[in-house]
Amino acid sequence: MNYNRQIEEISNYFRNSEKETEDFKIGIEFEHFIVDKDSLKTISYYGENGVGETLSELEKNGWEGKYEGEYILELSKDNKTITLEPGSQLELSINAKKNIEDIEKEYLEFLEEIIPVLDIKNQGLITTAYHPNTKIEEIKLLPKKRYDLMFNYFKTKGKHAHNMMKGTAALQVSLDYKSEEDYKRKFRIANALSPVLYGLFDNGFYFEGERWNKYNLRTHIWNNCDDDRSGIVDNALEDDFSYKRYAEYILNRPPIFIFKGKDVIPTGEKKVKDIFNPEDYDEKELEHLLTMFFPDVRTKKYIEIRMMDSVPYPLNFGAVALLKEIFYNEENLDKIYDYIKDITLEDIKKAKEDIIENGLNGKLKDRTVLEIGKWIVQLAKEGIDSDEVKYILPLEKIVNEGKNPYEITREKAETGKKESLSWCLLNNLVEVKR
Repeated sequence: MNYNRQIEEISNYFRNSEKETEDFKIGIEFEHFIVDKDSLKTISYYGENGVGETLSELEKNGWEGKYEGEYILELSKDNKTITLEPGSQLELSINAKKNIEDIEKEYLEFLEEIIPVLDIKNQGLITTAYHPNTKIEEIKLLPKKRYDLMFNYFKTKGKHAHNMMKGTAALQVSLDYKSEEDYKRKFRIANALSPVLYGLFDNGFYFEGERWNKYNLRTHIWNNCDDDRSGIVDNALEDDFSYKRYAEYILNRPPIFIFKGKDVIPTGEKKVKDIFNPEDYDEKELEHLLTMFFPDVRTKKYIEIRMMDSVPYPLNFGAVALLKEIFYNEENLDKIYDYIKDITLEDIKKAKEDIIENGLNGKLKDRTVLEIGKWIVQLAKEGIDSDEVKYILPLEKIVNEGKNPYEITREKAETGKKESLSWCLLNNLVEVKR
């Protein structure tokens, strides 16, 4: 394979994905768990009242199903797509929109459609960082060949790689860039703020059915997953970072498997540079290779920011508003870039360990993540359009109180697990709106 040509092709893919500023949009992926409302036990994909059955019921209501063999694994309708993660975590993806209100409308329509289906089965849709009351070995893997390959591959990797696959849920936000220079700045800022975003949206109070005795559970899990495909991208904080550097990051790591027609082919320890033919490929092949790596900040046709835990409405839209105003407001972008430009990879690694031990009091260099969080939330609020300011207010409120989702649940912990997590159960939200 011609390595320089591989770099060129991947770099061109990123370059061809640049957007004009007036065309910038926001893409969102919301991950949830389906649980029994009484026990908070995770609902299996399989069997009567399983997640697969719920997807089939939605299909009858007008969603278009996608199958692997006999198993329904994906649904689509209008601007929305429902997919399942390896442990049957339910992910809703909404087509990229310019306005937060349009994303909110799609999300609430989804809740109003799925929750009545779940209520009949005494099941709930809950937003937490980790399964609230089920141990990882009790969760059956989704019937999807690619997940079988990933599961076996991760057996030789970090001690929490399977917890990552089957046990975690996140909120992911995707943002556009207008040029390579714009991409470099946004990518650098997003990575530098990684410990802050983990800390502000920490929602992992329970782990393997018991209270997690530290903080930032998903940070800990990702730190012990697979160094080849998680953490911070090489050179992301260096002045010479570029499309080329990200292409090199991808090329020098193993993709686990590739697709050949309808076949899924395991690739073992082969690296992308040993597989990717720059002279003969289609875009879907390249897009698959890009999705097989899970750093905190990922590049596809956009910049994907992946640090936030799954959090309940409306706090999830506080995350959307925050990131929109950090990255799409040039004045804020300049201020934050000036602040983070001296932060190093070692600073971030140290801060990630500190927030696991100390939560919001963990430090990134000489300031706590809470202090930095308050600052960026205030910047966002000051710059946001008046019709979207309502979305950041729930986040501003808890940050100004010195809290995050973890702390909200901790305040309620003495009432029991079910009650302490009731604010994360989205059924309660829909019942209130009815």
